[in-house]
Amino acid sequence: MNFRKRAEEFVSKMTLAEKISQMRHEAPAIERLGVPEYNWWNEALHGVARAGTATVFPQAIAMAASFDEERMYEVATAISDEARAQYNEYKQFGSTGIYQGLTYWSPNINIFRDPRWGRGHETYGEDPYLTGVMGTAFIKGLQGNGKYRKLDATIKHYAVHSGPEGERHGFDALVGKKDLYETYLWAFKYCIEHADPSAVMGAYNRVNGEPCCGSKTLLQDILRGEFGFDGYVVSDCGAICDINKNHKVTNNEAESAALAVNNGCELNCGAAYKWLKAAVALELISEETITEAVVKLFTARFRLGMFDDDCEYDNIPFSVIECDKHKGINRKMAQESMVLLKNNGILPLAKNTKIAVIGPNADSKEVLLGNYNGMPSTYYTLLRGLQEYGDVTYAKGCHISDVTPGVHRICTTDREAIIAAKHSDVIVMCMGIDPSFEGEQGDSYNQLAAGDKLDLELPPSQKSLFEKILALGKPIVFVNVSGSCINLSRHKETCDAIIQCFYPGAMGGLALADVIFGEVSPSGRLPVTFYESVDDLPEFVDYSMENRTYKFYQGTPVYEFGYGLTYSDIKETWIDENTVEVTNAGNFDTAYSVLKFEYIPHKNLCGFKKIFLKKGESQTVSFA
Repeated sequence: MNFRKRAEEFVSKMTLAEKISQMRHEAPAIERLGVPEYNWWNEALHGVARAGTATVFPQAIAMAASFDEERMYEVATAISDEARAQYNEYKQFGSTGIYQGLTYWSPNINIFRDPRWGRGHETYGEDPYLTGVMGTAFIKGLQGNGKYRKLDATIKHYAVHSGPEGERHGFDALVGKKDLYETYLWAFKYCIEHADPSAVMGAYNRVNGEPCCGSKTLLQDILRGEFGFDGYVVSDCGAICDINKNHKVTNNEAESAALAVNNGCELNCGAAYKWLKAAVALELISEETITEAVVKLFTARFRLGMFDDDCEYDNIPFSVIECDKHKGINRKMAQESMVLLKNNGILPLAKNTKIAVIGPNADSKEVLLGNYNGMPSTYYTLLRGLQEYGDVTYAKGCHISDVTPGVHRICTTDREAIIAAKHSDVIVMCMGIDPSFEGEQGDSYNQLAAGDKLDLELPPSQKSLFEKILALGKPIVFVNVSGSCINLSRHKETCDAIIQCFYPGAMGGLALADVIFGEVSPSGRLPVTFYESVDDLPEFVDYSMENRTYKFYQGTPVYEFGYGLTYSDIKETWIDENTVEVTNAGNFDTAYSVLKFEYIPHKNLCGFKKIFLKKGESQTVSFA
């Protein structure tokens, strides 16, 4: 089916004003042509977001820790089923509003270059190869493989975008050619070549002086010229107005809109493109250029089956949303996202172990959800998951931060936690941060440093509680919940076991309990380096990769990229540079991710495969 030809014929019937109206994310109806109102803005970072009830999978950084592209594809397929089911219901109203459509602004494939960046937990970590492979699996699962596109996936934010959040609307990221291609653009190129994403979202910032959403270098020369991308480009929200208001590259919105469209940004999230008619009158842009942009947009809409009655996805039922199958996939992904960082033999716990679950993240729903999330109707906090298995006493012990409790705030004291600890055999401390500590500029709940973190430390309230519990001398399993690196040097020194639990989704509590009580052996690996202090890193605004990430860091990390233990004893014997024999010499069946590195000259991930080994079993793994 020639969707492009259909779009050309259809757009030829539109007036200039009608064409311009379709280039904004809130595209109005064109009743005379039978075009319904459509909002292009939809989110699916780790589940259908902001559209009501949905299966909430682990946050992106957590899924990256699985190092399992097959599971990622399975997750994305479930997400696209739920998205189509939602759309099939919403379109019966005659139009679809925001978060009710088929064009999804996910995944975020920026590189998590600095642990201070608040949006890093939306990414697949610090490595371009891991990001490219996991992003490709996610895109394929979203878009499907049928006559029509199941959904449109949008890779973002193009390009060289990773904080500081408070400066993003006017920031100029200065980056050399080696870092640009090797780090910041690599995953974009990989995903375009291997997954054919429908769309790319331009970032707010400039790169080497050019605003991303109007950059000839990024959009024309590299994206379309070198990478061969033939889809459509959408601006981040308000980014076109930034070109004149904050970047000061143009004088007004008409000039900004013309610059963006002339360089290949077809769709505007925002209002700047309403000035395109003035830009045409001023001869800043031709109507032919506008026509080509709208043809690209309608090619996408025809390819999604929006104007046809025989789309193979029209019959996906509403009952798939949060169905048992998707909950099962969710639990498996959450299990694989848990990273065992230390274990002196205390884990797994026997099910009759009397445990005290202590800490502000133990019974928090927020830490399950991350950001850009849907709302699960069924969910298990870490506490609730552990209660499904064991003999549990619970005490919050402290608030997550040192905010002074209000008159009506529930009193939480370390004395309560000390009492609970004394009546236990093992203490499971659920600490860390939550999405109110790391997020996007403008999030109402996250105003500190515009969403970024200032350091890598736990809040003082938690540090104090930890030391008091530690002084009791009882075994401690420390569960750190965060979407990014936290300084775990003290816990590495003192605790019996450490589990890094990224924001684990609605089934997170059950998955954690599955690991702690040995129903599954942990198999996650860190997708980011865990440093001790930001003092060991370059300035946040420095976009050079020197002394950043596992590839270039010159110090000794607390835990390195790719680190993660299982309950078993896994032996790797490399036969040659591309072949390894992996043997499970321990007493537990376990999943295991084999990582292949090369040195060019720095250490560089160039392959990974997730396998499952029964105790005593060996497998040979080959890499291309």
